[in-house]
Amino acid sequence: MSEHPASPAPDLEAIKVKQHATWSAGDYAVVGTTLQLVGEKLSEALDLRPGQRVLDVAAGNGNASLAAARRWCDVVSTDYVEALLKRGMERANAERLTIAFRRADAEDLPFDENSFDAVTSTFGVMFTPNQEKAAQEIVRVCRSGGKIGLANWTPDSFVGQLFKTIGKHVPPPEGLPSPAMWGTRERLNELFDEDAVAIDASEQTFNFRYKSGTHWLDMWRTVYGPLQKAFDALDMPARDDLAEDLHGLVDRYNMATDGAMVVPARYLEVVITIR
Repeated sequence: MSEHPASPAPDLEAIKVKQHATWSAGDYAVVGTTLQLVGEKLSEALDLRPGQRVLDVAAGNGNASLAAARRWCDVVSTDYVEALLKRGMERANAERLTIAFRRADAEDLPFDENSFDAVTSTFGVMFTPNQEKAAQEIVRVCRSGGKIGLANWTPDSFVGQLFKTIGKHVPPPEGLPSPAMWGTRERLNELFDEDAVAIDASEQTFNFRYKSGTHWLDMWRTVYGPLQKAFDALDMPARDDLAEDLHGLVDRYNMATDGAMVVPARYLEVVITIR
């Protein structure tokens, strides 16, 4: 009996182009701003000190960047979506914070080896298509004895299950590992163990708070690129099916009993000390 031929490797460059269009769609900054607490907590977990040089990778609209700058660090905020960098710049200017903003691909960072005391990414680098290359890059630019700080959604979190639900209706590229694997200790060990003195990971919870499940969905399908693109890819009956499944997801996680939406979402807060 002949073996089935191996599935072709995913075209990572083509996937990256598509992902860039996805994250450029909508207005992720509307969602990102609500997650500011995560950047503050990560900065405390890293024990950032004034004067340290900090790189924020796949920074979005700059939550971890702003948190580090509030601690008087020398911060460079990077993302490959220009519009998100502009939003981060607007926030920094409003708070009179000094941050350098630079367009950069997390898989090809334009910085020398050992350039930073700390490298951060909150719900950003986990979405890169080439996970190994992205991990190698953030290790490369972090100095020996420096720290990498990550916040990654776990597979069983609300956001992990959100992407699983979307994937039932609009399948992800075949052969591409799930971003939520960054939210597991096993995957972190695979990516960083060779370069780490220590990998400390603790499960944290962020509560999504919206007026109702309908308020959340109406907003996210407009501003959150992955959800907007999923709905755009479907015809009207299929859109209704996706919306129904998403309302069911919210109902499953919602802790509020007054009509509002209070959904706890677990994530892994990670501090990696580099050799």
